[in-house]
Amino acid sequence: MPNERLPGPLREVAEQLAKLPGLGPKSALRASLALLKMPREQAEAVGRGILTLRERLCMCQTCGSLAESDPCHICADPGRTREQLCLVAEWDSLLALEEMGLFRGTYLVLGGLLSPLDGVGPQALEFDLLRRRLASGEVRELILALGATLDAENTASHVKNMVLQGYPGIAISRLAQGIPMGAEVKYMDRETLRQSLTHRQAV
Repeated sequence: MPNERLPGPLREVAEQLAKLPGLGPKSALRASLALLKMPREQAEAVGRGILTLRERLCMCQTCGSLAESDPCHICADPGRTREQLCLVAEWDSLLALEEMGLFRGTYLVLGGLLSPLDGVGPQALEFDLLRRRLASGEVRELILALGATLDAENTASHVKNMVLQGYPGIAISRLAQGIPMGAEVKYMDRETLRQSLTHRQAV
């Protein structure tokens, strides 16, 4: 059904939802209809949750992640070592690493990756926050957990140069990349094999 033929209130909600990442016009209309079919109390709860989302969440001034308090519960945890700082591009990457429960250091959320073609330069990311963390004297190892895309590689290179020039006493490492468990070399693509060979480990 074309948008102009929708009832006004439904069309307005669908148009607003369509502005969200990953939601096209059809998906936004389906979500709008799902909201319409909800019991009134449930729909009102969703509305209240959206209205209070920004009021209840803040940005941690120490790591740049979303939190209900500043500092966030990770930065405020005395059981975390400040010597290891894990650099991630986005908050959901932090969540993925935390779900494993293996890392006991702290994080810094960069807010994205360098992407000149998309107009994302160093000034758009949290490099000033990273410099403050590195200048604190607490960090001994910076772990790059940025992914394996071209933008991630460019960002990692930028960070490495920044650390080598301004903070030479800090070790830099990155998440291991390459052949996944259970896979055979003959089925790997060239980039995966390149990463595997480049980041090979001693045995």
